[in-house]
Amino acid sequence: MFPKYDVIVVGAGHAGCEAAHAAATMGSQVLLITMNLQTIAQMSCNPAMGGVAKGQIVREIDALGGMSGIISDETMIQFRMLNRSKGPAMWSPRCQSDRMEFALNWRDKLEKNHNVSFWQEMVTGLTVKDNRVTGVKTSLGLEIEADTVVLTNGTFLNGKIHIGEKNFGGGRTGESAAFGITEQLVELGFESGRMKTGTPPRVDGRSINYQAMEEQKGDENPEKFSYTDTPHLVNQNSCWISFTNLAVHDELRKGFDKSPMFNGRIKGLGPRYCPSVEDKINRFADKDSHQIFLEPEGRSTIEMYVNGFSTSLPEDIQYKAITKIPGFENVKMLRPGYAIEYDFFPPTQLKLTLETQLIENLYFAGQINGTTGYEEAGAQGLIAGINASLKSQEKHPFVLKRNEAYIGVLIDDLVNKGTDEPYRMFTSRAEFRTILRQDNADIRLTKKGHEIGLASDQRLENVNQKISKSETLYQELQDLKVQPDEINDFLESANSNKVREKVSFYNLLKRPELNLNQMVEANQSLKDLTESLKPEILEQAEIRVKYERYIEKELILAEKLTKFDDLKINPDFEYEKLTSISIEARQKLKKIKPQTLGQASRISGVSPADISVLMIQLGR
Repeated sequence: MFPKYDVIVVGAGHAGCEAAHAAATMGSQVLLITMNLQTIAQMSCNPAMGGVAKGQIVREIDALGGMSGIISDETMIQFRMLNRSKGPAMWSPRCQSDRMEFALNWRDKLEKNHNVSFWQEMVTGLTVKDNRVTGVKTSLGLEIEADTVVLTNGTFLNGKIHIGEKNFGGGRTGESAAFGITEQLVELGFESGRMKTGTPPRVDGRSINYQAMEEQKGDENPEKFSYTDTPHLVNQNSCWISFTNLAVHDELRKGFDKSPMFNGRIKGLGPRYCPSVEDKINRFADKDSHQIFLEPEGRSTIEMYVNGFSTSLPEDIQYKAITKIPGFENVKMLRPGYAIEYDFFPPTQLKLTLETQLIENLYFAGQINGTTGYEEAGAQGLIAGINASLKSQEKHPFVLKRNEAYIGVLIDDLVNKGTDEPYRMFTSRAEFRTILRQDNADIRLTKKGHEIGLASDQRLENVNQKISKSETLYQELQDLKVQPDEINDFLESANSNKVREKVSFYNLLKRPELNLNQMVEANQSLKDLTESLKPEILEQAEIRVKYERYIEKELILAEKLTKFDDLKINPDFEYEKLTSISIEARQKLKKIKPQTLGQASRISGVSPADISVLMIQLGR
């Protein structure tokens, strides 16, 4: 009935879709197995993509040849570039998505890839021989063979939904949980744990009093995620802002005795940076209010997402409390919020390729690794799909370093440090964030994506042109000079010091109060020089001029800190014989089995002194 596949992907969420697309685009025959073909790429929580550091990840996925950026552009209904008031290392793209269009678009893209096949059923286990995965088993008793398997089970592994004192099995509201995989993996020697996440109620947008709320519009000139020729957003939908108050908090407290979070029924840890509303008012009891964002679920639906009001309290408590928020007085609730508990596997059991250490050719991606967020899941799915495809073709693995991508930071953190709470990416996690900006992800990564057969020839041509034109403009800004009488009126209007002698636009642009667009409008020679260039070229040149000293310093630091990443460690290295390093270091090194000295240096509990001893043992 089934041929033998190169790659089987289990689960069709954001991780599974990216994994299937990447492997298939690279030439592998892929089978994508999901319990429901109607929920491919479902946005289970908020209808949005990107955000602080997450937007950088979406751009990196796109630069490598993934699909999240393209689909976000084609289905967005609002775009905002966050942190514009800060430096470019902090700029983060974010969009509101049309939830239904997003999922339909993903399915359409996968169906148009002829190397992707589909099967609707629950996977209940793996077939394993000599510590190597050989396929999967399904609930109907089928055994499907494959060279590699990627597990992207999301919140479905033994998932349990909680609403007040009620709880029932489920991986998402209205969908059953998945059973069998956790139990088998534990039998094979894997360590597992429980995590928790939650979602807010959805409400009827027709029942909202928008006059009592603050409107939040999109950017006047919306940008995009993808570096390809995706459509520009024209008509944008607004979001709306309101706040909780003491009356809301008092109403919520009435349900605390029935809260599964507070009475011990939920064992798993929830996301620190996206707590439930009851958790917020309990942890931050000194705060009289918390911000609420009302977000549209799409252009053609009345359903609205109440961001900031995630809860697992009884549905009657949820309703009474939400009606006390300004603008929600007459709200109609479409469905209550809930919490969901699910199994995960501590990611210290993985290699940097996302292949498991215990079972060869088996890869984990997404929430199974303890992460939270569509973007983090999509990034892991992409890397797991790439490496599963490369492994089936007997090619060298693909790993991104911390100084190359936020995706590299994400996976390096997970594998070397692990996580006991849902992991979320922030710009502060990246020590090289000045060079890991959202604007240059294509420059950093498209060549790498092209080399492995994922990014197209056209993508590579586009980025080469961007690099060439940006470099040319950078040089021309140094060469093009202007007389004082040609520029001083403009400088005075911009509250910038006048000049007394001929000066280059390069030196003027270093002034923090000036920007390139202003200068273009003020000088015809500069206008003539740049009028045929795309805005992204001007942006690259301007960022380079203004921040080149910081960028140069960071590049030097990155080179110093990552030099150990080129020093390989034998996977069979006997750490227990290193009696001159700490017991904790021996235990951590033996468990994680770092592939390089650089990776070893980033493991929690391994000190610089331990690394010095290890370096001597390696003959360095």
